[in-house]
Amino acid sequence: MMSGRVGRSPEVCFLLGLPRSGTTLLAHLLQLHPDIVAPPEPWLMLALEAIGKVDRRHPAGSSLIEAATSEFLGRIDRTIVSRAFADAAYDQYLAKAGKRIIIDKTPRYWTTLEFVASVYPEAPHILLMRNPYAIAASLKSTWGIPLRAESAQPVSVSSLADLMLRLPDGIISSLADLVLGLPRLAAQRIRPQTHLVQYELLVAHPDEEIQRLLTALGCDPGGVAPVSMGRADYLQSSSFGDRKILERNTIDESSVKSWQSQLSVEEMQTVTDLVGAELFVELGYEQELLHAQKAGVLDRGREVTELYRRIFRTWWDLRSAKAGGLSGLSHAGESAHTSWNVSENRDVAIEMLRGEVARLEQILRIS
Repeated sequence: MMSGRVGRSPEVCFLLGLPRSGTTLLAHLLQLHPDIVAPPEPWLMLALEAIGKVDRRHPAGSSLIEAATSEFLGRIDRTIVSRAFADAAYDQYLAKAGKRIIIDKTPRYWTTLEFVASVYPEAPHILLMRNPYAIAASLKSTWGIPLRAESAQPVSVSSLADLMLRLPDGIISSLADLVLGLPRLAAQRIRPQTHLVQYELLVAHPDEEIQRLLTALGCDPGGVAPVSMGRADYLQSSSFGDRKILERNTIDESSVKSWQSQLSVEEMQTVTDLVGAELFVELGYEQELLHAQKAGVLDRGREVTELYRRIFRTWWDLRSAKAGGLSGLSHAGESAHTSWNVSENRDVAIEMLRGEVARLEQILRIS
């Protein structure tokens, strides 16, 4: 319990994982326990971190709102304020649901992990990992996210900078989840009170995995045995969460290897470059990487992946400036202010983006 707090603190667990990694399925299976409620996607911590930051079109003036709230909140502990609001929100949701534990499953929490940890340092985390090739295949089949350009190049390298500035934010954000989000989530595996789950094990042995997590959360594991899909009617009225779960009656492993037929060699090469062969191995997906390499995928080395990460970080900062200065990832990949004001140096940032792309293009030509 934090200083300045009185009374009981709600039992909150954060379920972390990339979009299209199976977080909706896992949250749904946990919610079948009588002690647990798992709202589709609250996005609450992201909103709390952005208090005072509004769209530049706000009639009161976005810069004035940010300056005034920063001045006011700068005199107090923002963490305590955020905790008080979150506690009240989670408490009311739990009371209405008649449950004891709330699971906040919001895939984009990878962008604000430090804030989540500062507000709820004691909260358990469930970290869901999935084969990056399978995530990419799901991005392609579900949301139509392109993984290669319509050209002879395996990646749209020569026009990548302009492409990133023209494409809808949603497309680049989905790729940024893989490029920037996956390594940040992977680093959370060593955090105390973090319970790691592999999607492939979850769908192969749902009873064992769910009972293991329930025990870790202090719930009676016999509350849901054997595990079944149950009904997901609560998703009908929400705009968030994987809609495919509404069509599923059973838990099966069909999605584990479907990426092998859904992705071309060029698309697998793109995913390998974006994620990095080292991270595949680190996360336990060496066999999947070997399958891709046997099909013709090359390991272009750490430098290519690092260049992609720098390119996406630069784009992320540009996107933040375009949105009116909303906080985003700095060039260190952390939630912080950059060393230069990207909103005042947009042209410089664009040239930096193009320079990074040119360097990437040179390396790929050599390889």
